Amino acid sequence: MTLALTPTEAMWFLPFVLPICVWVAHSDLRAMRIPNIAVLALVGVFLCVGLIVMPFEAYLWRLAALGIVLVIGFVITSLGMVGAGDAKFAAAMAPFVVPGDGLFFLMLFSMVLIGSWVTHRLAGRVPVLRRATADWASWDQNKLFPMGVALAGALAIYLIMGAAAGL
Repeated sequence: MTLALTPTEAMWFLPFVLPICVWVAHSDLRAMRIPNIAVLALVGVFLCVGLIVMPFEAYLWRLAALGIVLVIGFVITSLGMVGAGDAKFAAAMAPFVVPGDGLFFLMLFSMVLIGSWVTHRLAGRVPVLRRATADWASWDQNKLFPMGVALAGALAIYLIMGAAAGL
């Protein structure tokens, strides 16, 4: 499958987005929370870098995606289906995904979600890992999962795939 995301966009976004994704995943594993500053940092990256690397009309449409996903996220958070941090981070991620890649991204996210859930549950049974990360709140959550791991992972993989297409 060919991504609609251009390698140029991906290469510009990746060095700024990747550290934020790592930060979000670690924070969600450790504290079961995604810091608002991480969400704002991701939006800031899109606002600054996107303005440089994208046609202005596409930039505006992708910003509209942020608003749409934020409203949807508010609704599903109100219904108790996801945490507020997850919804906000998903909204901040939305402008990075080219609309033509939407279905692909949802499939990628689904696979990353399943893989990260299984990995998290299995890793939690390894005594040496539990001792090394004993302060992680995510270990003690039976019904909750740190969704930021899957969200950040999917965005990072999507941008890495886009950048790799240009090599």
